[in-house]
Amino acid sequence: MSTPSRPLFRPKILQCLRDYSGQHFLSDLTAGITVGIVALPLAMAFAIASGTKPEAGIFTAIVAGFLISSLGGSRVQIGGPTGAFVVIVYRILADYGATNLAICTMMAGAMLMIMGFARLGSVIKFIPYPVTMGFTSGIAVLIGSTQIKDFLGLQVESVPAEFLEKMRVLAQHLPTLQWQTASLAVASLLIIIYWRRTPWAQRIPGSVMALAFGTLAVLWFDWPVETIGTRFGDIPQALPAFQLPQLSDTKLTLLIQPAVTIALLAAIESLLSAVVADGMIDDRHDSDQELIGQGIANLLTPLIGGIPATGAIARTATNVRSGGRTPVSGIVHSLTLLLIVLAAAPLAKFIPLATLSAVLAVVAYNMGEWHHFTRLPQWPRSDAVVFLSTFVLTVVVDLTVAVEVGMILAAMLFIKRIADSTQITKVDEASETEGDRHSLVGKPVPEAVQIFRIFGSFSFGVADRLETALMGGGQEPKIIIIRMRKVLYMDATGLNALEGLYEKLCKRRQHLILVGPHAQPRATMERAGFIARVGADNVCADIDAALARARQLLAHTS
Repeated sequence: MSTPSRPLFRPKILQCLRDYSGQHFLSDLTAGITVGIVALPLAMAFAIASGTKPEAGIFTAIVAGFLISSLGGSRVQIGGPTGAFVVIVYRILADYGATNLAICTMMAGAMLMIMGFARLGSVIKFIPYPVTMGFTSGIAVLIGSTQIKDFLGLQVESVPAEFLEKMRVLAQHLPTLQWQTASLAVASLLIIIYWRRTPWAQRIPGSVMALAFGTLAVLWFDWPVETIGTRFGDIPQALPAFQLPQLSDTKLTLLIQPAVTIALLAAIESLLSAVVADGMIDDRHDSDQELIGQGIANLLTPLIGGIPATGAIARTATNVRSGGRTPVSGIVHSLTLLLIVLAAAPLAKFIPLATLSAVLAVVAYNMGEWHHFTRLPQWPRSDAVVFLSTFVLTVVVDLTVAVEVGMILAAMLFIKRIADSTQITKVDEASETEGDRHSLVGKPVPEAVQIFRIFGSFSFGVADRLETALMGGGQEPKIIIIRMRKVLYMDATGLNALEGLYEKLCKRRQHLILVGPHAQPRATMERAGFIARVGADNVCADIDAALARARQLLAHTS
């Protein structure tokens, strides 16, 4: 009886509401309000660091957060703008403009939906750990570099997007440092760091306290520092109307690569966050539905002037620690942000940019996987190379290039490891390692017969070693027996090598006998017609049958 297929669209909230209670709502309400307050400074800071207005981050947190919680595949995922997108959005704005950023985000949303409906959520999990940690640490460095100007109050008209050029320009303008701005940034940073040690940190995060301190310092002491109001003006007290972006003169084909980058990063970040949340609440998310929810959010958020969104690990963790257990807490988080905008938007113009830069400095530090740098000597050398290559390329070149090169390096080094672990050796009584049933000990082997064993995967990484091993076998035998009992996988290249060997043996009037092939290698050889060419009698179940067949062939030949 076949198992019924799962529906393509199955938001997690539908499952959670089946046995929802008043107690659940109280927990979700408390958690949602808490995480909404936490999200406010982060949403504005990420938007400003990305090169957009602060309200773009708030609108994204409200709309995308609501859609991701309502339509996603995780119980407690909190969606919104994240640090991972800062560098990407900044570069797209610099290269293509705001309209094309909206188009890229919508294209990425469509890609995410296609990935979800095609059930490709599990594929993202195959991206190697050194690659994800490498670009995450690289993004953390880039986020930190974007905050130097506002943290120190440097008088720079335009900061380049490229890291090395950016650092050169910032270094040239260090003499323009403003001590009031730097002092406020340092004070805000210390508040965030030391507030964690207080008993109130679980309820009121340090970033909110730093935001309150910085805003009051500007209002009471009239400090001459740059604020949201002086740079961006007032924040609107309502969500803007939905508006389709106008197609510009830029060819859509040029926007495919940045759109793919947004989609790939959104998928990776959201599923990583969902996995972390699963571990905290002992649950299992639906990765395909999560991609669909993320896709819908990124498809619709640009219509209100938003930026790319994904699952936010820090806010999701705050949600769980505050008692959130269903998507309702994420919806409450969005409504909390909406109420703040409606009631307190005019106060936002007094928030100093130095304080927001301190918030992002902490985010960048927490985001980076710095402990991995000290562990690199203990890692396999191949993993260390992949990690460092991805990290350096993310910082110096581009995230897309870093992921592409990291994946290629990881694949090549993985193939090498598989090839190195595969052994092709000549077997006799002295070198026998098999158990009683498959052992050669006490079983006479005719002089005209040589036996070889393949251990491991027989793929394109090791196919060329087959003939090398046979050539090193000494005198030329009349029959070659290849023991395949420990070959679990064979690809087309391995099959081609075996076919090439068989053809050479036929020309020399020699014979090939295969012993104990597993299901996958045997199926591969049968589909290709190789077993029919070799002859079913020459594919034996064990070494005893193979030796008996060898004697029969030798008798027939003589």
